[in-house]
This record gives sequence, structure tokens and C-alpha cells, in this order.
Amino acid sequence: MIKKTISIDMDGVLADIQRHYLSHYFEETGIRINENDIVGLKEADCLPDQTAVLRYLHRPGFFRSIPVAQDAQDVVKELQNYYEIFVVSAAMEFPNSLLEKREWLQEYFPFISWKNIVFCGNKGIIDTDFLIDDHLKNLDSFSGKGLMFNTFHNVNEHRFERLKNWTDAHRFFVADLQNKTFN
Repeated sequence: MIKKTISIDMDGVLADIQRHYLSHYFEETGIRINENDIVGLKEADCLPDQTAVLRYLHRPGFFRSIPVAQDAQDVVKELQNYYEIFVVSAAMEFPNSLLEKREWLQEYFPFISWKNIVFCGNKGIIDTDFLIDDHLKNLDSFSGKGLMFNTFHNVNEHRFERLKNWTDAHRFFVADLQNKTFN
């Protein structure tokens, strides 16, 4: 039997980019921002210093030190028993991130083969059954079933089925296996 395929984004899905932005901002300024204060804001506008996010994205070590999203490791490892899993990141926008993201994946997701890691510029080239992503632009160009992973900057988007967290993702894919609703 051929397994269905799932592509999973890194930043904002496997990795908790929200917490990382807030942590870097606190370390830099001493100003603590509550996670609830940035809900609904665009990613680039989530911090009072409008240049901070872009500056962090270009900072050496930033991508290597992002915390893993809660439950991501356990759920992805389990899903790998039933689906072929690919990690897909539009890393080309920040070329310095390529090595850091690869090292991060080796540390936190060593069970995902290097053959199943795709660094690209446009996720529209990805041809899997599912894509879990936090950005509308990536889901819009995807031809399979797009699943919006909940994060602060996408709470007002409603065009895709939403996964609130990794527990919710687990529930979705268990239901897919049981009901075989996606053809």
C-alpha cells in the first residue's frame, strides 16, 4: 500500500517562531511582550520595533535556536508510521538559514531522512497530499489539501481548515486514517 504524503512547514509549525521573536526582543530591549498582545498582527509588524523581525531573520544562529513546537516531535514521529513525511521550508528567502535549519532538524527530528527535506523558494512546486503551513501564500499555491497551522499572525484567515496545535493535527490525521475521507 502506498502511503499518503504530508509536507510540513518549519517556522511557525514545527518550530515556535512566535516565542522566539518575543524572546529575542526581550533580550535585546528588556521589554517583555505578552503573546496575546500580538495576536492578529502581521508577522513583520508583531514587535514595536518594525525592523526587529527582519533583523532577527538575518541574525546568525537565529534559526538554529528556535524552540520546538509543543508535541511536534511525538506527533510527527507517530504520523511517520502511516504517512510519508516531508519537511518543506521556503528557506531560500534567508539563505543563511539553510545550514541552521538542517542542523535544527538533525537535532529535533533525526528520524526524518535528509531525502525528505525540501528547501525551496515557492511551495507551489510541492506535490503531496497535505501541506501543514502557517502562511496563506504557501497554502494558496498548493494543489493538495492545505491545512492552516494556527499561529498569531493567521488567526483572521478562514479559507483553510485550521489545526490549532499538534494535538489537533494528530486528531485530524487519525480521523483521515479511520475514515479515509481524503481521496
